[in-house]
Amino acid sequence: MHKILLLAVACTWAMGAAAQWQWIDKDGRKVFSDRPPPADIQEKNILKQPGGSLPARPAPAAAAAPGDAPTATAPATAAAAAPKPAASAAGSGKDKELEEKKAQAEAAEAAKKKAEDEKIAKTKAENCTRARAAKAAFDAGKPITQTNAQGERIFLDGTARAAEAKRIDGIVASDCAR
Repeated sequence: MHKILLLAVACTWAMGAAAQWQWIDKDGRKVFSDRPPPADIQEKNILKQPGGSLPARPAPAAAAAPGDAPTATAPATAAAAAPKPAASAAGSGKDKELEEKKAQAEAAEAAKKKAEDEKIAKTKAENCTRARAAKAAFDAGKPITQTNAQGERIFLDGTARAAEAKRIDGIVASDCAR
């Protein structure tokens, strides 16, 4: 049962991947194809293109009538080339919009990083102030107490005092280095 369901999903996905174009033909029917619609289909009737967006279709080559001279195709080619600048202008509008969004995202990222850096700097400054106060107490030779695991206050002996002084000197060296 699971294999049949998996096969059905795979087939549906494969069909959806192959049918990248979708439009309404002149008879009002919805058409699915892996090729672009004919030139007589209006842009408003194109429902879906590859990539999900609706960029301008490539201009179809002008079919010359049997009685036309070869010079008659040159104006038709020039006319076919004329819509391209308009299409690129529309595309550049999307590029500008994309660039603006990218710039906004970069500015937001920079502001976030700046705020985080300021927060870290503030924390380091507070740690430095506390460490310098503790170092001043140690250097003054005042008796220092700590709370042990049982919650009792004990005075630091010579080795514990030296270890704590070394730890405080490390904090002052790392957080107060400017």
